[in-house]
Amino acid sequence: MKKYLAEMVGTMVLVLMGCGTAVSLGCTNADPETVVGTALAFGLAVVAMAYTIGGISGCHINPAITLGCLISGRISGKDAAMYMLFQVIGAIIGSAILFLCTSGVEGFAGTGANACQSGVSEIGALVAEIVFTAIFVLVVLGTTDSKVGAGNFAGLAIGLSLVLVHLVCIRYTGTSVNPARSIGPALFQGGESLAQLWIFIVGPFIGAAIAAGIWKMVAPCKCEK
Repeated sequence: MKKYLAEMVGTMVLVLMGCGTAVSLGCTNADPETVVGTALAFGLAVVAMAYTIGGISGCHINPAITLGCLISGRISGKDAAMYMLFQVIGAIIGSAILFLCTSGVEGFAGTGANACQSGVSEIGALVAEIVFTAIFVLVVLGTTDSKVGAGNFAGLAIGLSLVLVHLVCIRYTGTSVNPARSIGPALFQGGESLAQLWIFIVGPFIGAAIAAGIWKMVAPCKCEK
């Protein structure tokens, strides 16, 4: 049970810090500094949680990562389902806190929910979420591999890769690559974000499956020295 609770807390922190920064800075593509700030917030939140709960649950804090680990045989089906459930619960808690902090306050709007950005079609957004999730999950699988992974530096590498993904993908979708991160804020923000939520669930899951397939092809066999 402790590992499930760790995933809940970790995802709550990720959503509160990442989406909270986006809301506080008024993240918009018209202001590059807000994009950089938001990207750093999400990456730093992952780094912080990786070194806080990594030894307890592995710090997935993302259903897409959990799916990648499931396909790669690193986690059981039962644990994967429970991880995803508690990740979504954590995201909802984080979004609720953010909503309570900003509700009715002048200058604050929304909870940092994802949606197709100006000029981006739903298909374009779906492709972006698939591709960038695949890249992100591939980094996770590679850096945490027991044989060729990055060891204690894995958390840093994963966090920095999330910063990079945000810097590129915010322009298209606001960057999800994490179904839980999208579900929580969308429930409180509603409207377009809720209507387009399917993109940020389907896309990351497809991307995660692709990443797991790629890693299976390139990862060294156990027999290799």
